[in-house]
Amino acid sequence: MKRTLSTLLIIVMLTGCVSLKPSDRGFLKELEGYGVTSEEYAIKKPGLAGALNFLPGIGNFYLAVGSGQPEQWALGLLNLLVWPYSIVWGVPGAAIDAITINKKATVDYYRYDPKGKEAYANMIAVTKE
Repeated sequence: MKRTLSTLLIIVMLTGCVSLKPSDRGFLKELEGYGVTSEEYAIKKPGLAGALNFLPGIGNFYLAVGSGQPEQWALGLLNLLVWPYSIVWGVPGAAIDAITINKKATVDYYRYDPKGKEAYANMIAVTKE
């Protein structure tokens, strides 16, 4: 039983983090130079995600819904299986993942949404003047 629990713990710790690609990090830095913050297009609340993970995996399930992060379903299930121990890494992990999801949403807005692309083009045009 201890071996299984240890294995699950290692899997959970290695699979939890949502990350930004280097190109997304660079683009976000550029946007921040124009005064854009990652909270402007936030789709998830970090405090809520962390608080919900006091319950078994619920914070990860919250992050999975509508965020394009299907791995959060698996992480939530794993946190459910090792609850209450998962509170130790699940609460801060969910809050950090929510922040990263919000950064991705901001990058995606300015890269792919027509209104965001137009706003980005306007930012560039203003700085060239």
